Amino acid sequence: MMKIALFGSTGRVGSVVLQQALAGYEVNRLVRRNSVQHGGRGKEIVGDVLNEENVMRTVEGTDVMISCLNTDKNDVLSKSMPILLKAMRYHGLKRIITCGTAGILQAREDSVLYRFQSDESKRRSTVAAEDHLRAFLMLQASEMDWTVVCPTYLPDGERLGNYRAEKDVLPEGGKSISMYDTGDFIFKQIEDDSYIRSRVGICY
Repeated sequence: MMKIALFGSTGRVGSVVLQQALAGYEVNRLVRRNSVQHGGRGKEIVGDVLNEENVMRTVEGTDVMISCLNTDKNDVLSKSMPILLKAMRYHGLKRIITCGTAGILQAREDSVLYRFQSDESKRRSTVAAEDHLRAFLMLQASEMDWTVVCPTYLPDGERLGNYRAEKDVLPEGGKSISMYDTGDFIFKQIEDDSYIRSRVGICY
């Protein structure tokens, strides 16, 4: 049975991934405090993603890493990525799937820009996108088989099961995608190698 190291499992998208994963996989998950989500195979480790020992314990014995960590005002994505990559190398993992943001996809109109640098993005603040970008660039420079899933506007919504995906850009006219369809798509990347070493924009 494949074993997953999951980070960010208590967030909106991460909780959807966890629900899917527990149905058929062993899941090691790192959480800041004991969660109410029990059951399934694997272990729950209480700790901090910026603590190398906690991350090493979570990754030990697993086959694939999924990170649905949220960005915050303290650059947790770019600060944790070197630790995640170090743990992957130490434990011999190659496959990592992360949840990014549509802001770090290429702009359609000017492909030298990221979306958040162009007028295609409506967000005024770029702090979150910059943290996502730094984490993405570390993955891109690594030897890992990475996929960065980049949803656009992410309401709770519902599970429609019908959405569009495109490599490195956001599908034309994409406005939103629910956290459920985003989590499902991330989970499917475990078995799908279509987007290895690329970003993938998803939307309805």
